Order: sequence, then structure tokens, then C-alpha cells
Amino acid sequence: MQSNLFPNLNKKTYVMGIINLTPDSFSGDGLLNQAEVESAALEQALRFVKDGVDVLDIGAESTRPGSRKLGVSEELERLLPALNLIRKELPDVLISVDTYKAETARACLGRGADIVNDVWGFQYDPGMTAVVAEFGATAVLMHNRELGARPVSSELGGHYEDVTYEDIVSEVCSWLAESVEIARAAGVSDDKIILDPGIGFGKTIDQSLYLLNHLDALTELGFPILLGVSHKGFIGHTLNLPQGERLEGSLAANAWGVMMGASILRVHDVKETVRLARMLDAIHNAN
Repeated sequence: MQSNLFPNLNKKTYVMGIINLTPDSFSGDGLLNQAEVESAALEQALRFVKDGVDVLDIGAESTRPGSRKLGVSEELERLLPALNLIRKELPDVLISVDTYKAETARACLGRGADIVNDVWGFQYDPGMTAVVAEFGATAVLMHNRELGARPVSSELGGHYEDVTYEDIVSEVCSWLAESVEIARAAGVSDDKIILDPGIGFGKTIDQSLYLLNHLDALTELGFPILLGVSHKGFIGHTLNLPQGERLEGSLAANAWGVMMGASILRVHDVKETVRLARMLDAIHNAN
């Protein structure tokens, strides 16, 4: 299935750059502590575009294990000024908003966002599907098993323990298939659906590695796969590296993901990942 916003998935790997409007991002790149948050967000967006990004993903709520959840009003207070400025200065760039709340999605889509990146795959806020369908937006539907999972903090970052799956690959596929049916029932067309396995979300380190190793199973669902592994805890724990030293591990995991069928990479290191993607695409497309 081709995507309406990403028409060349068979030949090109797309890169999504992360803009965190948070004070507590796990990756240490949250912009909320900056004196001029909107200007800092725009500066990062402009740098990402210069580095070859295909889409910007703007989020205001940290999704690290154990992070504080935001109400809609606080989320929008963080999101809208930066979104308005970025859309004004970059009218043609694709913008994704990282939220699982329908009211937040409505406000952001009304101000020019193109994509809703829902980390609960339409299975948290029952109003989300109607909003996405109304605006004709594209949706990223992610698998998430955080509810009931035990977050653990350490020097190498947060992660989850004591999470049980009988067969993680088939369970993730089944869960995402359910999300697709929820989307279809609301009138969201197949060409506006992207799937994300949710590496690290309600999964132990070993489970994240195993799921990444079997990522190709998700392609059988017939939708584009977005992969978000950049700087995550499973890389830090695997390599025994703190945040800030995970570039190589992130590139390796992303390269593996592309070879296993991922076509959109959500990352912090845009310049390096764009170069990686272009090289992989050149090899893949060589005649």
C-alpha cells in the first residue's frame, strides 16, 4: 500500500525529524528549557530541512517510561506557538504532531499539521479517529503496551521490565491490525495509514531487540512501516552507553530496520540518518 504523503516508498527511505517541546525528553533534546522556545523550534526545523528531512514530528509530551502525562491545555500551550511559526516559515514541509489526544489533534490539524502520530494507535482516545477522518489526515498508528508495564529508571535510561508476551511478533501484528480496522471504520482510507511497532513502548530490552529482528512480519499487514529507535534505552543498555553516545547504535538499528522493511525513520540525528538512507536507497535501487 502506497501512502498519499510518501509516494515513493518502493525506492526511497523517508526521514522524520523529532522536535521535542518538552523539558524532560529522554534524549536530552527537549526545547522547553530554552529562553525562546518557538525560535529554538524553528531553528531546529530549518536545520533539519537543510539536512534533508522529509517530515517534522512535533511533540509536547515526553513518552519516556514513567514520564508525566499532560492535559490538553498544557499540551497545546507548548505546541501551538511553535507549530504556527514553523508552518508560517516552512509552508511546504510536512508536519506531524505527536499526540494521542483528539482535541489536541484537532487544534493542530486546523493549524496546518498533516499527520497525527498516535502512540496508542487509535486505541486510547475514542474521538481521535473521527478527527483524523474529518481532516483527511494521515495517521501513524503505533503499538503500545505501557499500561500495566513496570517502568524502571537507571543511569542508561528508562525501560520496562516484567512485560509478558506469548508471541510478541504476532501480538503486535494483531494489535496493529485492530488499529487499522478502527481507522477504516471511521472512514480513514488505507493510503493514509502508517504503522509503527512501538519499539521500547511496553517492551523489555530483549523484546525490543527481538521485535526489531522480526520487523519484516509487520510488512505483511500491507502498510508502510515507520520505525522509531533513535537513542532509545535498548540501544544504551545493549552497548552500555549513556545518552549522547548512541549515534552509531541508532544508525545500525535504523539500517537494520530499512533492510527489514521500514520505509520511514523517526530520528534525532537527521543529517547522519539522511546520509544513511540515501546510501541504502542507492544500493537498493542499483540496476
